Formats: sequence, C-alpha cells, structure tokens
Amino acid sequence: MFDRDALIAACQAHGTVSRVVVAGVKGSAPREIGAAMLVWQDGQSGTIGGGALEFELAQRARRGTSGFSNHALGPDMGQCCGGAVQVFTEQYDLVTAQALAPTVIARGQGDMPLAVTKLLSDARNGGQLPTAQRIADWFVEPVLRPKHTLWIWGAGHVGRALVSVLSPLPDFEITWVDTAPNRFPDDCSANVRILPVHAPETAIPLAPVSAHHLILTYSHAIDLALCHGVLSHGFQSCGLIGSATKWARFRKRLAALGHTDVQISRLNCPIGDPVLGKHPQMIAIGVADQLIRYAQSNQARSQNWTLEATS
Repeated sequence: MFDRDALIAACQAHGTVSRVVVAGVKGSAPREIGAAMLVWQDGQSGTIGGGALEFELAQRARRGTSGFSNHALGPDMGQCCGGAVQVFTEQYDLVTAQALAPTVIARGQGDMPLAVTKLLSDARNGGQLPTAQRIADWFVEPVLRPKHTLWIWGAGHVGRALVSVLSPLPDFEITWVDTAPNRFPDDCSANVRILPVHAPETAIPLAPVSAHHLILTYSHAIDLALCHGVLSHGFQSCGLIGSATKWARFRKRLAALGHTDVQISRLNCPIGDPVLGKHPQMIAIGVADQLIRYAQSNQARSQNWTLEATS
C-alpha cells in the first residue's frame, strides 16, 4: 500500500524525495508488488529487497530517473533470485505529496484507462480498495490505512523495545502513553503518537473500544488503575507485564473493584513468549509475533487475541 503519511513526512524532512515501488514481478524476486522505498539525496527508508537491485535503483532515483523500468535480477544485477521485476519511480516534493488522493492513488501517462476509472469508482462508491497494479501505462495503489489500534502504556525499557519493534509495521496505529514528556526518547518514530498524561488512566476514554492495549508502566499502582479502567471501558485485547505472583494479586484486587472472573480473564499476564526469555527486546518480539498472527487471522473479528502467558 502507498504510505502517504510517510512520504509527506520524508518530504518535510528532506525536500525532494523519490519513491521507488515494485510494479511487477516475474519468477523469484525479493519483494512483492507494492513494496516501496523512499530515496533522498543522502539517505533512504523502506526496502524493495536490498542487494544490488536496491542499491542501483536508489542511485538512479537520486539522478532523477522516473517512470517504469524492467530489471532481470540475474543478468542485470547478478542476484540469485532468478526472476525479474518492474519498478515505478517518481519524484515528489511537499506540495505534490500533500496533493495525493487520500484513498487510492492512480497516475500514469496519457488518458486514464477505463479499467482504472472503474477501480476508482468502486473505491469511492463501494469502499472496495484495489490491489497495487499496473494497467497499461498507469499504476494504481491503495493508500495505507492501519487496521489495528494499539495503545502502549509505559515508556520504560520494555515499552521502548515494543515501540521499536512494532512502529515499522504498517497495520498498527500506535499511541504511546506515560506520565511525563521526559519519559519518552527524543528520537521517537514520527508515526507514533506520544501522549504524556500525569494520571494515565484518565486517557483511557480516548481509546476506541476496538483498541489493543499493552500495560507495562513503572508502577504497580498505575498498572492496576489501567487494568481497572480498560476493563470498565472496553477493549479488543489487553496484555499486562508481570510475574505470576503479580497477576494473582491483581486478579484479587480487580475482583474487589467489581469485575467478574470472566471479565478479568480477558486480560493476559504475563506477556511475551517465555521460551524467548525476559530481555526487553525478546518480550517485544514475542508480543509482536502474537499481534502479527492476530492481524493475519481470518477469524480476527470473532476471536479474542491472546498473548502467550507463563505460569
């Protein structure tokens, strides 16, 4: 999908930015149609598969190349994939990036083909977003819209590890909450919403009831208040960091606050994959694995996502 927000942010930071997207694939290739990278004079973000292909196309983009081009990965690039890719390269500045359509982006040479017109009509009238595809000399892409809302409560070691692992994933819209601005890193990703709140539990009404929550603050008292607030507000899933002892204590306290066993059992504690250990990055990897599996599940709307728990 076309990450319009990332392109606008890159243009704001770097001026003119090239976008290189995989427009076609034959045989074996490192990335799929729609995979894209942004390139500017002294840097880049995203990937179309790395290696010689990515290096060469980044250099061409910096020289101002635009339009469609074809590349045989073996003969042209010396890569072992054995297939061929077609890419589409275009140049943007802040004005042209901000002018892009918010739902489906279609651009090309000559008159718009009828097939493209129909795709745009279906998206506008029926909400049917097309896949990324080339039609004649036009290329069509849906604009990226995160599918899942994730609230991360706590900006300590585990919170930072979670954000570093999860923020690059396109399907998650992240809100990160802690008690003060200085709790957050200075180099936080631009696509993460930072929300400093002295009493974090007061921010729970801002979250949609379809949100996922991960609770991992520096304070057991704050964690308990957040669990109580989330149970009272409604949620899609909620994970709480902690030991089995902490969880047993929390279950008793939440019951005393009026929550039923069925309600309390929707909270998952501890979080992560116990096989991976307790290092913050390992916890983050385990949690990310569960979130990705949820996002890819065909039963996502009917089944509650559960984090792996240890006893």
